[in-house]
Amino acid sequence: MQICNHRHTIVALSEPFVRCLRAMCLRACVLVLMVCAAWCSVVAQSHYVRYIDEYKEMAIEQMKRYGIPASITLAQGLLESGAGQSTLARKANNHFGIKVGTSWNGPYVKHDDDARNEKFRKYKSAKHSYEDHSKFLRNGARYAFLFELDADDYKGWAHGLKRAGYATNPRYAHQLIDLIERFELYRYDKGGSRKLLALERAGYRLLMCNDSYYVEAKAGDNIKSLSKALKVSKRKLRKYNEVSKHHSFKSGDRVYITKKQRKAAKPLKHHYHEIAAGQSLHTVAQLYGVRLKTLYRINDFSDDYVPRVGDRVLLRK
Repeated sequence: MQICNHRHTIVALSEPFVRCLRAMCLRACVLVLMVCAAWCSVVAQSHYVRYIDEYKEMAIEQMKRYGIPASITLAQGLLESGAGQSTLARKANNHFGIKVGTSWNGPYVKHDDDARNEKFRKYKSAKHSYEDHSKFLRNGARYAFLFELDADDYKGWAHGLKRAGYATNPRYAHQLIDLIERFELYRYDKGGSRKLLALERAGYRLLMCNDSYYVEAKAGDNIKSLSKALKVSKRKLRKYNEVSKHHSFKSGDRVYITKKQRKAAKPLKHHYHEIAAGQSLHTVAQLYGVRLKTLYRINDFSDDYVPRVGDRVLLRK
């Protein structure tokens, strides 16, 4: 009878191979984390978009009644309630993180915040939360100075809320501004009415460049058709966009519905725009939301100047 002795062979892995294997595992882990982060970002984005769609009309209504920019109300609601997903929003309809304070006689819930088991106001509905938020700001002495700001000065409001102590996070103002600009919430401040919603139903989106509002033209648009659709007089449209009454817009052209600024945005100081094929000086003025005569003046261009491809145009001194 033959007996077989099975010996186990131990293979010694070389150090370079081990390092390579570790690197591959690390890359795989990083890739998984990146995919997870991207997926979470997509989910969060969808929550934010749904929240805006659901509450934008409510924010506009509050703006009409109390003078608080709709963009600020929406941004605070998004931030404080986690786009409606926070515990306070789901269990207490509290979208703005307002605590009980000394003036509140209604129901409340306890929630851990700066300290454990702090008392927060509880509402019957989100609508009641929005209404109370407006009254909280409007009637609060420390917020009184905010109502001296322009209705569309969302940056002033954001920094003012932080200065008045609405939140303890040192980046609170920047968080609000980031949300407003990322989701273009400033569009809902225009006019303090439902005009924006009418524009959206007509197929136009209100956008902003250099603190001036504009829409993007559709194929076939002209001064007359845009005046009717946008509810802006033909004279104002010609003036704001520095065009003649017979001007026709191409699809995607910017059409300003408020005055363009006398200067380009501050970050563009000492910056130049290089003329591309098909661009005019008027094209540059529309792209940066600055008045045409400003570009002529700061560049010392003559009245008959015609830009050529490759010319550099100073945007702001």
